[in-house]
Amino acid sequence: MDIRQSIHSDHAKTLDTAGLRKEFLIETIFTADEYTMTYSHIDRIIVGGVMPVTRTVSVGGEVGKQLGVSYFLERRELGVINIGGQGTITVDGTCYEIGTRDGLYVGKGAKEVVFASIDPANPARFYYNCAPAHTTYPTKRVTPADVSPVTLGDSVTSNRRTINKYFVPDVLETCQLSMGLTELEPGNLWNTMPCHTHERRMEVYFYFGLEQDSCVFHMMGQPQETRHIVMQNEQAVISPSWSIHSGVGTRAYTFIWGMVGENQVFDDMDHVKVGDLR
Repeated sequence: MDIRQSIHSDHAKTLDTAGLRKEFLIETIFTADEYTMTYSHIDRIIVGGVMPVTRTVSVGGEVGKQLGVSYFLERRELGVINIGGQGTITVDGTCYEIGTRDGLYVGKGAKEVVFASIDPANPARFYYNCAPAHTTYPTKRVTPADVSPVTLGDSVTSNRRTINKYFVPDVLETCQLSMGLTELEPGNLWNTMPCHTHERRMEVYFYFGLEQDSCVFHMMGQPQETRHIVMQNEQAVISPSWSIHSGVGTRAYTFIWGMVGENQVFDDMDHVKVGDLR
């Protein structure tokens, strides 16, 4: 488990490129036949990926010990979105078929979660966010047909995109975790611009669908003290509540966003005018 401490906004201003990447960037999400796990002190979110290839992969009791509980989801909820091939997730003996861009919400208290791929030549790539939970909501599969989509932006401003809300109150109940997948239309490069902050919740972005010679310049920092982190395919970045979170790519891409915090009101944002950015 990779542990990241909270970083104050004043501290972030002093960090160079290497320092920003060390504190906020998660470079490796998928490793064959293993799970990865990054624990952030910011709202206690856990971020990672599971890529079963030649065998099943389960999150066992060893993680519970690191969290001070008996098992991983004893006091947590889990959101998973598959960006790879066909797979399955078995939760306490119930098997859910999870296709490409299907999601699964797993409620607090699930003791055994086992991940598998149908075809080792095209393995599932399960990206997940996990948050503290105070009650149990039902485990539920969410397909692209179930999500709550909204299309925003304009090709003139290079930010035409569709936001697919997977784990939000309109689709299912969770304690505090919200997740979704945003896809830019071809020829569009910006996400979340004009940008915003939200003091009541933090956010993690996971960028994927990038070509080998492409990257995303992820913008972060306070609106009047911005920084950037250059990100490659299938990398994630942690965004504290005080930070903007916006990006521009060298070509169109897709990203999964996950939020944890005080509320689940999607449009509870503190908007920032482009002219006010520094």
